[in-house]
Amino acid sequence: MRDFKNVLNFSLITGAFAVGSLTFATQAFANEGDNDGPAFSAGDQVKHFRQLGPESLPTPNIFRNAAGAPGPAYWQQQANVNIDATLDEENKRIIAEMEIDYVNNSPDTLNYIWLALDQNRFKDGSLARESTVASAAGSRRGQGTGSADRITFGMMRYNQAMEDREYGFEFTDVSDADGNKLSYIINDSMMRIDIPEGLAPDARFEFNVDWEHNIIDEEAVGGRGGYECFTDEGEDGNCIFGLAQWFPRMAAYTDYTGWQNKQFLGRGEFTLEFGDYNVNITVPSDHIVAASGVLQNPRQVMTAKQRKRMDDAGTKKPIYIVTPEEAEENEKSVAEGTKTWRFKAENVRDFAWSSSRKYIWDAMLFEQDDDKNPVVTAMSFFPKEADPIWSQYSTHAVVHTMDVYNKFAFNYPYPTAQSVNSWERGGMEYPMITFNGYRPYEDEKSGETVYSRRTKYGLIGVIIHEIGHIYFPMVVNSDERRWTWMDEGLNSFLEYMAEYEWEENFPISGGQQNPLDVIPRYMTSSNQVPIMTQSDSVLQFGPNAYSKPAASLMVLRETVMGRELFDYAFREYANRWKFKRPTPADFFRTMEDASAVDLDWFWRGWYFGTDHVDVGITSMREYTISSQDPEQEKDKDRADDLAKRPENIVQIRNREEGIELYIDRMEDIDDFYNENDKFAVTNKDRNKYKSFVDGLEGWEKEVWERAQADGHYFYFVDFENVGGLISPLPLKLTYMNGDTEEMMIPAEIWRRNSKKVTKLITRKNRIKSIELDPHHQTADADFDNNSYPPVMRPGRLEMYKSNYKASSMMADMLVELKTDEEKDAENKGESKSGDKDMPLKSGANDNGSSSDAKSDSSKTGAKKLDDKEKSSLRKTLERMMGK
Repeated sequence: MRDFKNVLNFSLITGAFAVGSLTFATQAFANEGDNDGPAFSAGDQVKHFRQLGPESLPTPNIFRNAAGAPGPAYWQQQANVNIDATLDEENKRIIAEMEIDYVNNSPDTLNYIWLALDQNRFKDGSLARESTVASAAGSRRGQGTGSADRITFGMMRYNQAMEDREYGFEFTDVSDADGNKLSYIINDSMMRIDIPEGLAPDARFEFNVDWEHNIIDEEAVGGRGGYECFTDEGEDGNCIFGLAQWFPRMAAYTDYTGWQNKQFLGRGEFTLEFGDYNVNITVPSDHIVAASGVLQNPRQVMTAKQRKRMDDAGTKKPIYIVTPEEAEENEKSVAEGTKTWRFKAENVRDFAWSSSRKYIWDAMLFEQDDDKNPVVTAMSFFPKEADPIWSQYSTHAVVHTMDVYNKFAFNYPYPTAQSVNSWERGGMEYPMITFNGYRPYEDEKSGETVYSRRTKYGLIGVIIHEIGHIYFPMVVNSDERRWTWMDEGLNSFLEYMAEYEWEENFPISGGQQNPLDVIPRYMTSSNQVPIMTQSDSVLQFGPNAYSKPAASLMVLRETVMGRELFDYAFREYANRWKFKRPTPADFFRTMEDASAVDLDWFWRGWYFGTDHVDVGITSMREYTISSQDPEQEKDKDRADDLAKRPENIVQIRNREEGIELYIDRMEDIDDFYNENDKFAVTNKDRNKYKSFVDGLEGWEKEVWERAQADGHYFYFVDFENVGGLISPLPLKLTYMNGDTEEMMIPAEIWRRNSKKVTKLITRKNRIKSIELDPHHQTADADFDNNSYPPVMRPGRLEMYKSNYKASSMMADMLVELKTDEEKDAENKGESKSGDKDMPLKSGANDNGSSSDAKSDSSKTGAKKLDDKEKSSLRKTLERMMGK
């Protein structure tokens, strides 16, 4: 009660400011219960700051504690793998034998185990293929939107490829270590192998799986691996093979879900177990092989010159292990015989490889302060079609990624890091090896090999992104089948940080240097789901799984937590869960636990909701503290009144016209009120002021006198949360003298009312204007309401000349028929990845008209006009022209 009395006393001494401050004081207390609806209803305005409960965060346990760290009883399984694989280049097929040593570290007895059969996604009748909607038929990930009836050339090529070859695993043996056949069943992309007597805790199960499968045509089918063949003159059909998801892999058995049993539909990637791999890969003798792990037999597969070059690799720049000239000579013919490349990879969750006789190979060393891996060999493998851009940037991008990611996470944990150009576009990651796209092209006019700005930065960006994935999720082993954002989003954020450290104004997202200016377009769209949606159910996959979580972490680091707290907490998360399997709750809890920042409001808004950031400044009012002394205040009151109620226009114009006032024409009719306006000070005013001063307590008088001496300006600034997503309020204050100041209002200002708040800002100098989010650091969607007073933003209009012409069959008929050479010239420069629509003819339309159909005389039988047709056209035209 005492504090409330003091607030009221303060309001009473503020003169013209009294109503405003009294209103503010009472509103502040009313806000304690200000709400538009009951708790948890749609109108609940305090829900944004409620703690996340069991509906969002699982209850801590002995496996995962409340701090977000592995608990005292944390466990995970282990799967050690030995494989002998042969690449049948001619038939584009894999034949392999595999031994798996599965260690049960769980507290459970297992009566069966599950293997993931990702190649079965491409089988006839697979769940992935059968559940694909029409608009996504033939797409690389089996996802798409749209309702128009259409068939693209890509769709048709996909369907034809599926008709031409059988895909999926073909098993030739499933047996235990003694050769006894094991009972198994295949359910789409999962294989259950029954364990005859069960597998007790701390026991191990050794078994064999032999298989074969056709390698997919990557250009036609898509996916995350396959082959690409080159058919240009002199190529002789040489191919690049990128083998990923190529062997039956142990499915994960976890404390939070048991066996991972979600089928592979194309989007939700993988959740796998760590283990040691020994893989022998037999390929044609003239192939170069890149793979997860370390090559164990360089003397058997590399020449002395290649080994010497590898020994000479340094930290300054890449050197060629296989030069462009050697690679080009190598691809001119096919050698006889085979070689077996032997690789060993320790503590990895997967294994991938690539093979081709076309590969140029370069290498560079990366040094780090690490006892186990003080030197990492960074390497790139690519065909001549990828040069010169790959020689220029690929391996440098690999090294730069490790340099930046080490600062944010942990030292790179493996001895090699590789970038392989195994296809024309896109990227994919595996332990120690990544498959990356982007290539230059030949300029038609000059014949020179050139590349665009987009290709350059796209290449650097995709390599940073995919090498970064070796940290997340290849080491911090999140569950991609459930939560894509945990690897794609976190990794995209770190990719942004590495790109900022590559060069200034790097076009990080959408060709822009600030991803926070790009993501609002997605966040204001209607067709979206929360980040926490399961991977296969995500809409607008790229923005949801990559860009939005990455943007959220930029906001979290730069605006909410600050770099010091964020960086420490993020490193803590990375190191807690290195070579372990975190869940979203572990990330959320660790970031709070290591920073002492309550972030439940942040996770709730960014990860569990679909609101967007749009905060506006709706009003700002300026006050000073009144002295209450009528002698000092009368002139101010008079000036304030004139500012609010200016002299009326009739009186002004009467004076301008020289109209003489009646009171000036007559004598002795003016009186006391003509000499004293309503602001004149009376003795009553003086007595009231004296009573006010005499009635102040000692401390109140001290506060009042200091306020007079300080002469501060008080600003009441109203903010409105238009978008619904809670956000801090970074402000730029511009003063009347031209000075500027930046201040940050924390997000907690919204904790009692998430729609509208008023902030009191006190300053010694007068404020001229306030700008919200001047550095575009909150992902605000609309900057038109971010300034007070409002700012008119200039634009430019382009003038257009009207050139409308109606469609004319006559004119179309007179167009000269183009030769094949002319049509080829028109088509030059089309992207190989472009997927044009094929013309469709409706069976219900007898004349076969279609807005998509385009005339092509070489394929549809169209012909040049004969003399009779030309004569008919000419007569018609002449008649119409009056000739």
